[in-house]
Amino acid sequence: MSTLPRRAPFITFEGGEGAGKTTQTRLLANRLTAAGIACLLTREPGGAPFAEEIRALLLRTDLPPRSAMAEALLFLAARADHVAETIMPALDAGKWVISDRFADSTFAYQGAAGGVPPAMLTELHRLVLGDFRPDLTLILDLPPEIGLARAGARLQGVHTTDGFESRALAYHEALRQGFRAIAANDPERCVLIDASGSTDDVAAQIWAVIETRYRVRWADGP
Repeated sequence: MSTLPRRAPFITFEGGEGAGKTTQTRLLANRLTAAGIACLLTREPGGAPFAEEIRALLLRTDLPPRSAMAEALLFLAARADHVAETIMPALDAGKWVISDRFADSTFAYQGAAGGVPPAMLTELHRLVLGDFRPDLTLILDLPPEIGLARAGARLQGVHTTDGFESRALAYHEALRQGFRAIAANDPERCVLIDASGSTDDVAAQIWAVIETRYRVRWADGP
């Protein structure tokens, strides 16, 4: 897969359930747009037509449990489509790309929490994506009980969860530790963000990182 130099950065948001990734990706995209920066907001699994079909399959709750390896392979298939059809064309066009989840989620969910060996996931990603990776990853970190409570409040009145939120607390604690390990092992790419505060507090941390790293200047306010 092509990894030609590009003018615009590829930024990903990671974290456990209820960490606020979707809200923060939207706020960052809105603020970049207001600053006159062309950007594309996308998500995983999904972000391209075939990948969205895989997303629907992965989030179904009426199917029997599947292995973490089966999940990983489905996520990789969706990611290959997402990169080829959405992310690379936008980057080649000079747009910033902001994705709600990317490869680190596979290493945390199917790896740290699911038990698939990291070396195996690394080799699978190399085969599928080559050396393509985000330029910056913002990992939203908070205790899983807080995140699950937030997710539960968001889903009030909805009869089903997405199949991941309903898993045991120990699973979500393993997720958190997996993401924290990713941040510790790749500090040049990853920034750990304290997501326990208000939406505005978390956004301020994120905007400070973007300002420092990319010398972006904008007016006060989202």
